Amino acid sequence: MTTDPRYPIGKYEIKPYSEATKKAWINELRHLPTDVEMAVLNLDKAQLDTPYRDGGWTLQQLVHHIADSHMNAFARFKLGLTEEVPSIKAYDENKWVSMADALETPINYSMTLLHALHERWANLLASLTEEQWQRIIFHPGRNAEVSLWDLFAVYAWHGKHHVAHITTLRANKGW
Repeated sequence: MTTDPRYPIGKYEIKPYSEATKKAWINELRHLPTDVEMAVLNLDKAQLDTPYRDGGWTLQQLVHHIADSHMNAFARFKLGLTEEVPSIKAYDENKWVSMADALETPINYSMTLLHALHERWANLLASLTEEQWQRIIFHPGRNAEVSLWDLFAVYAWHGKHHVAHITTLRANKGW
């Protein structure tokens, strides 16, 4: 844990491939929607409209961002598994969370999406061979080639990172 409110669980760190880590991360990914659901349980509209830190997104925007980000991630994995070194599409996450769907749509819609998406994604990831984990995508935002394993590491961290934003704010506010 850190004292930087942007990184309550610390910054993302690369980890080498291992069966144990793979199984743990897939399990965490499969259960992330429930973790998000529990983190926002019983929050009212005013609480959901509260930024998790000064200058940060609201809790509502965070939930919709997780759905946006993980939909993109699922598509990136599918591209990485079916094409040779595909160039994935980058997107401006700040603009996405500023759109009407993220500002006005109740979070239960993104929660439903996350439950379905994560079940499919976890099933896909559980089926991959060690060789498939080493397949490469080109990430234009990083201007680098990235293995599916390293991409997965980012998303294994990403969900926990945002759940911690929510739970840290709740603890700080006494919610």
